[in-house]
Amino acid sequence: MKRKHQRMTLLGLGGLAIAAAAVLVLTAFEDNIVFFHSPSELSERNFAPTQRLRIGGLVEAGSVAKAADGASVSFTVTDTARSVPVTFKGILPDLFREGQGIVAEGHLREGVFVATEILAKHDETYMPPEVAEAIKNSGQWKGGQ
Repeated sequence: MKRKHQRMTLLGLGGLAIAAAAVLVLTAFEDNIVFFHSPSELSERNFAPTQRLRIGGLVEAGSVAKAADGASVSFTVTDTARSVPVTFKGILPDLFREGQGIVAEGHLREGVFVATEILAKHDETYMPPEVAEAIKNSGQWKGGQ
């Protein structure tokens, strides 16, 4: 075999090794990657009950209801076009309130989002970009950005 063919073979094998390593890395991260969705996207797509998701939007006014056990709360998250009911058992962030932008992480089960973690925005101007885009597209945007 000529030197040129040996070099080409080595380059080909090196490329295959790099591709295989990339596939292995992406497969390992697949379970840990959590994608962000708006309530409109949740209603348009079907998700497995075991798939971890993040949803974001505004807590709908008048939708917050605390359970008798004191640890559970249910509320509705909206992007002004669609709404998703959310249940959460745990301690809510101090900044959580009606009309507040939040991000919830958990699972979608039978049309209800069961949250395992709730994150509230830090100031009046921050909103996740996907939620801001959904609100702008619905014509309800009141921000200065």
